[in-house]
Amino acid sequence: MDKIINAWKKKDFKPIYLLEGEEAYFIDQIMHFAENEILTEAETSFNKTVFYGKDAEWTNVINTCKRYPMFADKQVVLLKEAQHMNSFEKLEPYIESPLASTIFIIGYKGKTVDKRTKIYKAISKNGEIFSSSKIQDYKIQEWISNFVHSKGFTISPKSLSLLQEHVGNDLSRIASEIEKLSINLNNKKSIDENDIEKYIGISKEYNIFELQAAIVNKNLPAAVKIINYFEQNPKAVPIQLALPALYAFFSKVYAAFGMSVRNEWSMKPFFYNNPIAVKQANVMIENYGFSGVERLILLLNHYNLKGVGVGNSGADDASLMKEMVAKMIIG
Repeated sequence: MDKIINAWKKKDFKPIYLLEGEEAYFIDQIMHFAENEILTEAETSFNKTVFYGKDAEWTNVINTCKRYPMFADKQVVLLKEAQHMNSFEKLEPYIESPLASTIFIIGYKGKTVDKRTKIYKAISKNGEIFSSSKIQDYKIQEWISNFVHSKGFTISPKSLSLLQEHVGNDLSRIASEIEKLSINLNNKKSIDENDIEKYIGISKEYNIFELQAAIVNKNLPAAVKIINYFEQNPKAVPIQLALPALYAFFSKVYAAFGMSVRNEWSMKPFFYNNPIAVKQANVMIENYGFSGVERLILLLNHYNLKGVGVGNSGADDASLMKEMVAKMIIG
């Protein structure tokens, strides 16, 4: 993404760009720059055209691309959501022989163009292809940390974990939440749990990490108190989100038993370099042992099935979670 945008800032353009792949965030960022920054405000009215794949006629797209710019060196043609265009492959004749004065940018979200097709080969020959892959879960925290630093802020490890678990791996939403924080923090340069609670709405006391800590430390009253909060605030952490989050941590602890060397330094990469998670993992290993962690994972699976109605006689989510943590902690 940075390579393409930096080239554009230097007025170094190729006639065609294909932005494809599962991660929409990077495609949207490049498209936003193309739509708002390549041309000056005076050039835009005559030289920028936006098509949407679902409604675009291939003839109109080609005819527009073949136009020459007015009062400018370049024109910009954007084809958004091209994956919904029925006749996308009919653009191939233009792509085989594009105009140097047209910058034709194609957004193809959610999937990739078949590399065996003529249109893909033509774009590869005459333009540039940007493939936007989903960031692996274990790299999400690193991405958030880097994004926060790019905005001139730092973020505490717990705040980082809270943000990731609340938002998931939706980069667009993560970026939006961080932008919201950056606007509200005024002159403050560090993001902590109070900021996450105040501006994003994630309780610093009643969240999935505090529930995880309560289970790790075998603190049943604390676990029940947190679940009661979830019950009163259904949008906070529904069971459908709580169980996968707990499983992600428990399964890493379970796998850690197989490590030949198990210390803080060897375990940090395993837990996204989060010192809080490593500390919790070691406490869990000590409190539960191998068979205990294995039992917790089996209970998660059992109550995940109950959560979707298998073997559930009508208990609500909160009741299921209380029953589950009681069995986990007491046995």
